[in-house]
Amino acid sequence: MDSLTASPTSSVPSPARDATPSIAITNLDLSLGTGAARVHILKNISLRIAAGEAVGLVGASGSGKSTLLMVMAGLERPDNGEVVVNGTSFNALDEDALARFRGRHVGIVFQSFHLIPTMTALENVSVPLELAGHPDAAARAARELDLVGLSERLHHYPRQLSGGEQQRVAIARALAPDPAILVADEPTGNLDETTGRQIVDLLFAQHAARGMTMVLVTHDAALAHKCDRVIRLRSGQIETPEPERRWTETA
Repeated sequence: MDSLTASPTSSVPSPARDATPSIAITNLDLSLGTGAARVHILKNISLRIAAGEAVGLVGASGSGKSTLLMVMAGLERPDNGEVVVNGTSFNALDEDALARFRGRHVGIVFQSFHLIPTMTALENVSVPLELAGHPDAAARAARELDLVGLSERLHHYPRQLSGGEQQRVAIARALAPDPAILVADEPTGNLDETTGRQIVDLLFAQHAARGMTMVLVTHDAALAHKCDRVIRLRSGQIETPEPERRWTETA
């Protein structure tokens, strides 16, 4: 696998950051499975991500990066430690409260899109808005689909869309509630190179336009390079974290 190494930032000005972290993780441990099959996935993770920062999570398969992303999104509960997102500790929330918080504050993009096959693009994007009680969900969903270039595909079902179009619908759905944080797990992993680059450009354009925090799990060096900072995981631990760095690909 290609490696990523840090390069100095003297010629790359860092954007201003809010002093309060958007995501704060402290002494986090998480194991999955039971009995002899139980595996220690994340080991004593502590991490701060600034408001408005774009962060790439990289590492070998099995390093724990996707699990860490799911913990940030409130989709996995750690065994120990604390996760604080936008000033709210996940430890203080039961499952229903956590789901409501996630619906308001965290947008999630999956590698496999996770669209509802019996719903049109417009209906898929409307779902989180309707769940949140948005008064004009369909109109808001249509605007979000227009922003990702799908104004002509509102009434198409997932099976009628290309992979790139399905990922655009998934991004529109994640962005529709106007979340403070967007997390994406291998958002280009199921796409060809050209389509993947278009999705990367779309994600970073929306990140810049909305000023949201963005955390991306990726094996794609070009995608990682566009982030403000890259964090490498190895065997469930953060490997030499380097704040405010740009990264380049090396052999």
